[in-house]
Amino acid sequence: MTSWFRRVPGVTLLELMATLVIIMVLASVAVPFAKMAIKRKSEIQLRQELRTVRAVIDRFKLDWNRDGDILLGPLCVKNKLTCQDVTSRYGYPKSLATLLEVELSGAEAEVRDTTIRRYLRRIPRDPMTGEGWLLRCYSDEPDTSTWCGDDVYDLSTQSEGVALDGTEYRDW
Repeated sequence: MTSWFRRVPGVTLLELMATLVIIMVLASVAVPFAKMAIKRKSEIQLRQELRTVRAVIDRFKLDWNRDGDILLGPLCVKNKLTCQDVTSRYGYPKSLATLLEVELSGAEAEVRDTTIRRYLRRIPRDPMTGEGWLLRCYSDEPDTSTWCGDDVYDLSTQSEGVALDGTEYRDW
């Protein structure tokens, strides 16, 4: 017989096609899992950032609490001028930037080595949008989408997306 019928080592077209089909099936399963993992990571980051900033706002409120002209918080009592500059009439910070640096003006500044009180090192970015946060004042309605500009009582993401658990990110 001729050498034309001899088996040549290599891969047949059928074997190649079967391999490609298997790879495509595996890829079609892996891609949604990868997308879900990325979304889950962003959601975890969002929860952490919200928890951190909300805890800092609460800490600021304890330190600088006031009710109108009545000074209640320990730092507010010791730093009367600063208290009126950095807090609203409810004792919440006037802006997120206030949490980065509060300059002490009274007895507290004389006792400590530093005249600055810091609550945050940086203002975290919204992991869902990469932009700023939606802020809410103490006097705002719970479902408002505009900020009155008087103080920072709460914050939420600007994303209108839906989380893996079915809730909206803005409701977190």
